[in-house]
Amino acid sequence: MNGSTAPMIAIDGPTASGKGTIAARVAAQLGWHLLDSGALYRLTALACLEQGIAADDAQGAAAAAAALDVRFVADGVSMGGRDVTADIRREEVGNMASQVAVLAPVRAALLDRQRAFRCAPGLVADGRDMGTVVFPDADLKIFLVASAEARAQRRYKQLIEKGFSANLLTLLRDLEARDARDTQRANAPLAAAHDALVLDSSHLTIDQTVEQVMSWWGERSGASRS
Repeated sequence: MNGSTAPMIAIDGPTASGKGTIAARVAAQLGWHLLDSGALYRLTALACLEQGIAADDAQGAAAAAAALDVRFVADGVSMGGRDVTADIRREEVGNMASQVAVLAPVRAALLDRQRAFRCAPGLVADGRDMGTVVFPDADLKIFLVASAEARAQRRYKQLIEKGFSANLLTLLRDLEARDARDTQRANAPLAAAHDALVLDSSHLTIDQTVEQVMSWWGERSGASRS
């Protein structure tokens, strides 16, 4: 285990793979801090939408990212003193986030902010490049995957339960388009770290997925102490 910094688990994966839910559960079990890196990109996207900044305006989006006034709380996140937990989960914000995330100035603006979350007693971070770019020295790297169909079904159920209208076919197409953008972008494309453990949750429950992550952490942390 890295002796100079707090221990950490990095969980990466495509949109709607369940990485945020799994990361939150694992962090709660371990009593560690949680970083939802996707929320930072969604917050940047929301700020851009509200300020009229175009998705291809790299400098404008980077300025919005650098100026974010963010506070993560137990059940959500606030920006500029107002609760935006529901706002950043809107599909239009998610699509905008996927577009601004390809911009190098935006990623640079958010890099140090993300790394600052790593402190005692430990950190669980989820995103798309946690194990490859932001925390390349993470103690455990997991690449969480699921089929596009399974992810679309999960997102559909999630939106309906929260009272939003949703179309399953549209969600599937959006996910496939976002997967293409994330994997093909020139700057920090979505890919498993060379030393990541791949976990396919297509046919696993949340509890089963968390159990596997905790098992791997037990093996990894036990080996580092021996």
